[in-house]
Amino acid sequence: MDEAPILFRCPISMELMEDPVTITTGVTYERKNIEKWLFTYKKTTCPATMQMLESFDLTPNLTLKRLISSFMEKPTPREPSTPSCSSSSTSDDAVEHGELVALLSEIQTGPFKATGLRKLKSLIEKKDRLQKDLIESGSVQVMFHVVAAAAESSDFAAFRACEEALGVLALLPLLEESTAAALLLKPECTEPTMAVLRRGSAAARVHAMEMLTKIAKIDNEWTKTMTDQDADDVLKSLLEVLSDEISISTKLSSSSLDVLLEIAASSKKNRLKAIEAGAVRVLVELLPEANRHSCEKALLLLKRLCEREEGRRALAEHGMGVAAVSKKMLRVSEAATKLSVKILWLMSSFLPAEEVLEEMMVSGSVRKLLALVQMEGEGRSSSTKEKAIRIIKLHGHFWSQYACFPAEFKHFLRLTHH
Repeated sequence: MDEAPILFRCPISMELMEDPVTITTGVTYERKNIEKWLFTYKKTTCPATMQMLESFDLTPNLTLKRLISSFMEKPTPREPSTPSCSSSSTSDDAVEHGELVALLSEIQTGPFKATGLRKLKSLIEKKDRLQKDLIESGSVQVMFHVVAAAAESSDFAAFRACEEALGVLALLPLLEESTAAALLLKPECTEPTMAVLRRGSAAARVHAMEMLTKIAKIDNEWTKTMTDQDADDVLKSLLEVLSDEISISTKLSSSSLDVLLEIAASSKKNRLKAIEAGAVRVLVELLPEANRHSCEKALLLLKRLCEREEGRRALAEHGMGVAAVSKKMLRVSEAATKLSVKILWLMSSFLPAEEVLEEMMVSGSVRKLLALVQMEGEGRSSSTKEKAIRIIKLHGHFWSQYACFPAEFKHFLRLTHH
């Protein structure tokens, strides 16, 4: 077996610890050694720092114990009699595992956490085996404590360590790990993540967004554990990112839409909160320059928000709302056309104010709906075409007053009303 990292050894005996416990100064010792120091020799100081102890409490260091166990259980490969690819691979695995365990120990107990975390991220990047190995070694708990420490401190070093820890967590397949999921959903983790999203570096903001995406997929009702103010802050932060990143980071804006979709899907209350936070305005302003994937996500979110009266009113009150939706019909994709028609159906069915109907005519919505009705056998959804027909039946006579309304469709309207 490789030599154990110094941090796995008791500072008193320098032997590998079996039952590590931490005293009030933050130093970890083997239980039997520190108990002898305190209770047999009646000492009142920390053996390593010589600081006076505030109490004689001994706290089991379970994370370090798991790291030591993992180190002990990893077999050292035998020296091969002849070189082989298999034995070389096994040897490499053992070396990488040893490095991984040593880095985790350094991150947990050392002062330069950000440096250790960067090394760790570099080590496990694009290595699925090491990522799983890291989870089994108790890494999520270590990362959680680093992230949580940022919430308790205004220290810049703690914030940088939090950024790096999110970068490591973003790489890990955490959905399979229920213990990790429970930790990620705690406010001690979500609040620092939101702070990084608001004021972190460009790369760290991407990692924070990836973490929020993971959290939302683990439990799309995670905002229910927050206070109303905290939930509002989450939505506002996501919308700020979406606004800021329209022309900067497609990945970040797309991830923001993913999280917002998960939140909006979880409850009507969350949809209302999103509307009140200004989501409709942000989405309308995103649509003109959005790529196909972001456009489809934005329209889906807009459709969910327009299922509420407040969402429909917000879209109607935006000067470019109906026009922005209309422009995406028959231009982006089948999915975008389907969602656009659903939004227009919601607007024209539940909020058929003259201003909305007039905007549909002026913006070209009616022309595109009529075009949909005429299309045959071009892969257009029958339900989408049916909605277009129903919209025209509902409001065709209003639109027929306009000179630009096609004459042939006036005959269509007469037929549909017989």
